Amino acid sequence: MEEIGAHSMRRRDILQAGLAAGGIGAGASLSRGANAQTKTSLNETQQVLNQGGKFWPDGVRLPISLSLMFESGAQPRFQAPTPFDNFVPPDGFYDMPTISWYRYGVTEGIPRALEMLSRLNITITSHMSGLAVEMYPDTARSIVQTGHEAAAHGWDWSTQSIMNDEQEKAFIQKNVDIIKEITGQRALGYNAPGLRGSKNIIQNLHALGFRYHIDDVSRDEPFIIQIDRTRELAVVPYAVYMNDIRAYEGRNLASGDFLDMMKRSFNRLYKEAGTRRRMMAITMHDRLLRPEHVETIEEMLRYMQQKQGVAFMKKIDIADYILKSPTTIREPIGVAYPTIPGLYRG
Repeated sequence: MEEIGAHSMRRRDILQAGLAAGGIGAGASLSRGANAQTKTSLNETQQVLNQGGKFWPDGVRLPISLSLMFESGAQPRFQAPTPFDNFVPPDGFYDMPTISWYRYGVTEGIPRALEMLSRLNITITSHMSGLAVEMYPDTARSIVQTGHEAAAHGWDWSTQSIMNDEQEKAFIQKNVDIIKEITGQRALGYNAPGLRGSKNIIQNLHALGFRYHIDDVSRDEPFIIQIDRTRELAVVPYAVYMNDIRAYEGRNLASGDFLDMMKRSFNRLYKEAGTRRRMMAITMHDRLLRPEHVETIEEMLRYMQQKQGVAFMKKIDIADYILKSPTTIREPIGVAYPTIPGLYRG
């Protein structure tokens, strides 16, 4: 594999634009929301009960898919994105407080999130950078041992979009191998660093045995991309704005504003879920799981648990269901990416 370290991802510009990316095993059970209801009329309640399960199994109306990005240590060694704006060292000099900023994810952030999720009886998907797993194997094991899905997230923050097929496959396979070695779980879902794989990412993921990826923001429901007449890959879509990195690291939203935006998104999707298949994705990053931020996330999770028909699903469970469902939207890859020439269009 050619050296690509010189092209290591620089997220600062993306963060300022508010568009940074984020968003355990097949056959896992759903984590159900509580049945208590607040501010729901009897008519609306009956409507929910009548329509729940129309597009999802077991009476589910709206699945919620949480992502936990495990990235500590995978950031660039120099000039990584940082909240410390003053006296930033030039390229080639270590930035000591920024190193500690990222280490917070394993010392405080992930343990705090796992405690909260255990208390709320919610299981999630954790997208794990390979280098983070190698540096902090106990953290990776703790995520899987508490019932969560381990998905792949590239080896580090190298710019995957410029890799050729051989480089990209090696970059991803190395990630898969370390997750399997440390946790015992084979990653079946993928999230590229910054969402940006190469133009052949769908084909390469299929060749590597993946069942789904999340690097698509074109729909609010999962769907299938047809690579050709015989090959396909599930998409469990990402939600750009339901993302703590945009709110906090990008410094775009205060906690109250972020909470309000999540509630508005949830309320709209919950309404739409009565007549069409919907899902909601929320992304958390290990280093951003500070006390005030987790308090906000927990308030949102409790709010959603009060609604009938809400279930928290791992992404692999969503992917496995839609791959089997005859009502799933299936699109040729050339339709999903219409500006790339030469792709299959059905």
